[in-house]
Amino acid sequence: MSHTYTPPKVWTWDSQNGGAFASINRPVSGATHDKSLPTGEHDLQLYSMATPNGVKVTVMLEELLEAGHSAADYDAWLISIRDGDQFGSGFIEVNPNSKIPALFDRSTGSRVFESGSILLYLAEKFGAFLPKDPAKRTEVMNWLFWQMGSAPFVGGGFGHFYAYAPEKYQYPINRYAMETKRQLDVLDQQLAKQAFVAGDEYSIADIAIWPWYGALVLGRLYNAAEFLDVQSYSNLQRWAKQIDARPAVQRGIKVNRNWGEAQEQVPERHSAADFNK
Repeated sequence: MSHTYTPPKVWTWDSQNGGAFASINRPVSGATHDKSLPTGEHDLQLYSMATPNGVKVTVMLEELLEAGHSAADYDAWLISIRDGDQFGSGFIEVNPNSKIPALFDRSTGSRVFESGSILLYLAEKFGAFLPKDPAKRTEVMNWLFWQMGSAPFVGGGFGHFYAYAPEKYQYPINRYAMETKRQLDVLDQQLAKQAFVAGDEYSIADIAIWPWYGALVLGRLYNAAEFLDVQSYSNLQRWAKQIDARPAVQRGIKVNRNWGEAQEQVPERHSAADFNK
């Protein structure tokens, strides 16, 4: 592959180019095969995988259960994105964008997709982890939307070129490493002033941000902890470890996970008993 590239007048898709996900990424939407989704006994049906975006939702659901919201019990079904499950016809009905996570609430008939939208939906449904005070609520929403807009630079940008691209190129790695470190510094300075990202209360802002930035500074994403000098962000480290120790978080990170040590995996979750298997 050449280190210089002149774009053609009209781009065309090369299915052989794309790194680790070349076999499933494509420039069109819609289903590739017919496959209905399973349904369990609970109102909340989650179709997901334990990527950072998927972990946001399973942590939220486990936090709701930890807080005593029994109606937040849920069935979690594994959608293996490496196998292309997200392009099944049933999944497309819940999320036409073919991305995990996706939630279906049988009690309202609502389909909910995009992880931030799911967090907001659940927070409003159960009246939890989202302040009622307008100023405090706005601050939580500021940081929720910050995460949704910023994480693509960390995942699709830095993570792709540093960990998944078929060849290493200095320019994109440097470009996205710089932006990732700027975002880490934003969080570090914010957490120097208060216990949690949006204030003194744990909220959906923390639940959204931790699976990306907490996991990154704890050395769990892209094997990039040394490269990004994550230990230098002391306030962010404190916050990441504090949230990591929460029982609901410890459960949530295991749901829809099908890699790693056996004790780290709960590929499907239908009741609290699944964590003891």
